[in-house]
Amino acid sequence: MNANIVSVQDASSPFATILDRARNQTLSLTELFQVAEAFGNAGMGAQAAEVYKTWIAFNDTSPLAHLACFNYAVTLSQLGDKAGAVQALRQAKRIDPKFGPAYINLGRVLEDSGLINQAVQQWRDFAEMTSEVTSERVGHRLMALQHVGRVLEGANVLEEAENALWQAIELQPAKFEAGQHWSSLRQRQCKWPTITGSMHVTERQLLDSMSPLTIACHTDDPLFHAAKAYRYLKTLVSRPDLSAFPRIAPRKKTGTGKRVRVGYLSSDLRDHAVGFALREVFELHDKKNVEVYAYYCGEPRVGDATQDRIKAVVDGWRDILTVSDADAARQIRADEIDILIDVNGFTKHARTKIFAHRPAPVIVNFCGYPGTMASPFHQYMIADGNIVPPENEIYYSEKVLRIACNQPLDRKRVIAQTPSRAQAGLPEDAFVFASFNGMQKISDKCFARWMAILAGAPGSVLWLLAGDEEVNVRLRNLAEQHGISPERLIFAQKAANPHHLARIALADLFLDTFPYGAHSTAADAVTMGLPILTMPGKSFASRFCFSILDAAGIPEMACATPEEYVARAIGYAKAPETIKAVRQSLQEKRETSVLRDMPALARRLEELFWQMQGEAERGETPTPNLKNLDIYYEIGAEIVLENIEHQTEAAYRRRYIDKLAAWHDFEPIEADGKLWNGGAA
Repeated sequence: MNANIVSVQDASSPFATILDRARNQTLSLTELFQVAEAFGNAGMGAQAAEVYKTWIAFNDTSPLAHLACFNYAVTLSQLGDKAGAVQALRQAKRIDPKFGPAYINLGRVLEDSGLINQAVQQWRDFAEMTSEVTSERVGHRLMALQHVGRVLEGANVLEEAENALWQAIELQPAKFEAGQHWSSLRQRQCKWPTITGSMHVTERQLLDSMSPLTIACHTDDPLFHAAKAYRYLKTLVSRPDLSAFPRIAPRKKTGTGKRVRVGYLSSDLRDHAVGFALREVFELHDKKNVEVYAYYCGEPRVGDATQDRIKAVVDGWRDILTVSDADAARQIRADEIDILIDVNGFTKHARTKIFAHRPAPVIVNFCGYPGTMASPFHQYMIADGNIVPPENEIYYSEKVLRIACNQPLDRKRVIAQTPSRAQAGLPEDAFVFASFNGMQKISDKCFARWMAILAGAPGSVLWLLAGDEEVNVRLRNLAEQHGISPERLIFAQKAANPHHLARIALADLFLDTFPYGAHSTAADAVTMGLPILTMPGKSFASRFCFSILDAAGIPEMACATPEEYVARAIGYAKAPETIKAVRQSLQEKRETSVLRDMPALARRLEELFWQMQGEAERGETPTPNLKNLDIYYEIGAEIVLENIEHQTEAAYRRRYIDKLAAWHDFEPIEADGKLWNGGAA
């Protein structure tokens, strides 16, 4: 601290002296900041706030008084005085009406106070004010627009959120945050094509900004999915400082009678599709064989039945929402976890940076994310032979270990009484096609196939899970453009899970989406006896539904081409007795099917845990294959922008190999164990 500044610890220089200097205008702004920081570091936030308040009151003619008001607001926020922070930020705005940070922070405080509309208005005001921006204000305008988009998206005001994010994208196309949310919003609203450029933004820039989960809804290209995950992870995690986290040697377990200690880390260990899937698995783990810890990074829950069931059976439950990534990693290390399972992947609220600290000798990608993590620290992925047949392992950086079916489920789920069709808003005698996938999974080509099916099956209806009302109207209008009466699209409103499960049985045939098919939704459907028509592709997300159908005993419901998919759907509608035979088969095999054999799944998982443990002890833990993924990204981006929806495996690989050969001719590419072997396919 400056020698002229009194120390907060010096009894001969009391707090009153500092306030006197502030009142007498002899405490400069720089000194004010230094004094306030010293108070804050000493845990004396109230004194820091008092110094700011006094200085602002007696130095209001200072041309930089808005900076003092801003810091005063930050201090008040830290003290929990939101009202005071709001007043200080409003004063900063009055002093300098173009001071962007005041608008940004005022919006955040108002949002935290539950005043969403007022928060959005602050950011909109600043965005409008800075429409003619200078270079120093671009960042603040960008931040304001992103906040508008984020809050409106959370409030389900999708159209306005999309508009705000588009302004942010056009302002700085190379910044990916706005683009990630924008493309996701376009998918949720069924706005096709999803990516459309402008004179300021190219389609390639929009593709670059897509998240790994969004891209899985956009294209059936597992090589590009891997390359996208690789790039996304480098941006998300970078190279953290791991000097305080030396690698952990595997703890000897095999042959000693000890249990292998497994940790599941997820934000979804609650009433959520992932929680529903895993809760019986937790209950069935053999405690003589494995010791199970759960690390929960989601929002606090009260009266959550799924979470209560999991807490009751795990050996250790850790809430890590408010714990830093490094401290969470330290907790996992302290718990001496042998195998840590990433149940989030790149889904919402993921804590990927925790895994970057390598808090366990073995890290596994399982259950929550439909694809490879393409990270240097995820060594294994648990899948099944339908989702990842052996020849497709080249699309995944992890070593693939297999279970019978990748979809766990809970056989104890509560199911309400089945309603009548009239109660569900369905016609009594019509053939009811259904698709209860989220709106973001519906593509323009998928929707066109559905319209062809309705055209070929007069009198049938399509039952969809409702989206935003504007989206429902958009789909009905699009149906009319295809020559289909809008009334033939019926939307199922949200319902509690037991009631949603019960109404599924009212449909005749579930139509899967492509390229991102049904996952837990498919398990729900076949559990309720509803057959599904699917079209497996090449990627994890596009093959998941086929895995469930095979495990349920009806693999014949998979189609090889879009044409077969349409023809078979029409055929079932015209000959309903044929689909009734499939329903009968589902019913007969229900309790003995692989899909519902949860004890076998739990045992198989434990076998895999011990396999990983043995490999770790022998020094055989695999190294993820990340070779040439930057090159695959560049080539994949070209291919994705060609907008080819469905192609054979051979044609798909040939397209990549030809482009790799052209690249190699210009600049040699090393062999990678994927499609390129150092000069030959």
